[in-house]
Amino acid sequence: MMNLRLKPSIAALTCCLLVNLVSAQTTQESSRFLRFVPDDNNGGVLEASVVTYRNAAGQTVDLIAAVHVADKSFYRDLNKSFEQYDALLYEMVKPKDMSPAERTSRGPAGLKDLSRPMGWVGVLQQFMKNTLELSFQLEEIDYSKPNFVHADLDLETFQKMQADRGESILMLMFQQIIREMTREQQPGMAEPDGFTLLYALQAPDRGRQLKLVIGRQFNQMEDMMADLGGPGGTVLLTERNRAALATLRKRLDAGDKKVGIFYGAGHLKEMEKDLIGLMGFKQVGEPHWRVAWDMRIKSPATQPTTSPMR
Repeated sequence: MMNLRLKPSIAALTCCLLVNLVSAQTTQESSRFLRFVPDDNNGGVLEASVVTYRNAAGQTVDLIAAVHVADKSFYRDLNKSFEQYDALLYEMVKPKDMSPAERTSRGPAGLKDLSRPMGWVGVLQQFMKNTLELSFQLEEIDYSKPNFVHADLDLETFQKMQADRGESILMLMFQQIIREMTREQQPGMAEPDGFTLLYALQAPDRGRQLKLVIGRQFNQMEDMMADLGGPGGTVLLTERNRAALATLRKRLDAGDKKVGIFYGAGHLKEMEKDLIGLMGFKQVGEPHWRVAWDMRIKSPATQPTTSPMR
């Protein structure tokens, strides 16, 4: 059993990833948007999917799972693939008068300039980027492309809706940490123990080892996402999804034939329900998977030499 003093730390780290990345799917058959795939050599990959849907008019919508800190090659492949869409709908909570170029030029640290409640997000993302040896989405994705369409709440609306509900990101994260600390461990559920985490922090390839610890926990995040915000939904997920689908309807009505929705993977399960149940779309083919985190063991010549965390 995990040391009780360690478990809150694991819960906090896992919940930070859940709320910040909003990516919560499992490797079970029902998962379509994010999965951890282990290998036979104490490694593995975290993969994000693209799933295609088509309506009776022949219009197609791709749900493209975003991972906000990932390998540089993941974003390079996404940038190339985005050229095929008539419209690429993207998530970004930003002030009304701020252009995507200005927002993305600030990178993760620049979030602290947007507002006090959002400031800690930039600090957390910068920490994750450096500690896990990954790249940051806003620094790698080219949001200046002419087919990119903002499909999210602006910052002012986001904050007002949260204030009206008495909701905050920190509150949601704290509630989820409490749930995870009191949740009974399910059969077959692997929890990292103190030795595993200590080894990861002290390992020469610390970034890879920490990603393995975290990546394996994605198998538990579907339940965490189901608990987030309760039956009434949240501004963080529910209202932002509504904004994205409202923009989608406008693009389809305007005649776009091929649309992509580039959103955190945790949003996509509910979006899929609305696409199929409310908008008459049907899934086409199988998901296409891209490697977001490559945690396979590299050859000695390419092995990182990160100093152990103290």
